[in-house]
Amino acid sequence: MTETDSRLKILEKYATDNRVGFLIQEYERLESEEHDAKEMGAVDPEMKELAREDLVRIEEAKKQTILQIEQIVKVDEEEQKFPNEAVLEVRGGAGGEEAALFAEELATMYTKFAEIQGWQTRILSESRAAMGGYKEVSIEIKGVGCYKKLRFETGVHRVQRIPATEKQGRIHTSTASVAMLPVYKHVTIEINPSDLEIDFSRSGGAGGQNVNKVETAVRLTHTPTGVTVRCTAERSQQKNREKAYSILASRLQEMQDEAAAKKQSDTRSAQVGTNDRSEKIRTYNFPQDRITDHRLKQSWSGIEKILGGGIDAILDELAEVSQKDKDGD
Repeated sequence: MTETDSRLKILEKYATDNRVGFLIQEYERLESEEHDAKEMGAVDPEMKELAREDLVRIEEAKKQTILQIEQIVKVDEEEQKFPNEAVLEVRGGAGGEEAALFAEELATMYTKFAEIQGWQTRILSESRAAMGGYKEVSIEIKGVGCYKKLRFETGVHRVQRIPATEKQGRIHTSTASVAMLPVYKHVTIEINPSDLEIDFSRSGGAGGQNVNKVETAVRLTHTPTGVTVRCTAERSQQKNREKAYSILASRLQEMQDEAAAKKQSDTRSAQVGTNDRSEKIRTYNFPQDRITDHRLKQSWSGIEKILGGGIDAILDELAEVSQKDKDGD
């Protein structure tokens, strides 16, 4: 295929694509200018050299326009696959009070990591345990590469340590579950309005008098699956409803993707993770100052530093192994 044929194929493919419409128009303008330059050189010998210079300039401009079209499409497709917005959900699991405290430590770890990366975070909803920590918390994360970097964190995290309230020095084991939900620009899941139950309530907590006096908090329940989402972050009921709907769609998409990933993993020799909330992925052993990722079968020391947001080494290793696994398919 010649370069001209290749360009025509690209132009035809994205002719009606709004993402690059202005570049398609620019390419057509350059072609018209190219046609005029050729005619000028053909009918006027004195303008031939000038026309040749124009054609060289126009050819380079056409080449750059095609490159811009490809780049914009590539970046947009990459963001659709790995969006720059995600919702982190952390829930305390087995272990009672200790599990709730561990859930808060994990939420703090990811929030601090996000801060280091220059990403934005805010709590969408939270439910605190009586003795401290989180029963559950949902945190919005926005920033370039946030979901791509954190996508393998979904699963059960286990902690082994001696709780502050333990009198006999026994090591307790507790768990917390983590889910990273990508928030896509274009969601393929269709939600039937008749399948939704919508409840409104007062948000409670910090945020000013309006938060406590007006029913701005929204809870959506998808009756066929039982999936429930609550959002209190916004000051208006409508915005909380829109945000909750977006998160609900992401959860349902996650369930669909998880089922597909499990089916696919049966035919693969290696698998970093199936994005399954019930999969035990990591153990944080405080007495031995060791964190072990069970998928990688690798361990790291320095728990305090890692819980302080220093999880780069683990995330980088997960990404590298995932890429090798993908390349080996």
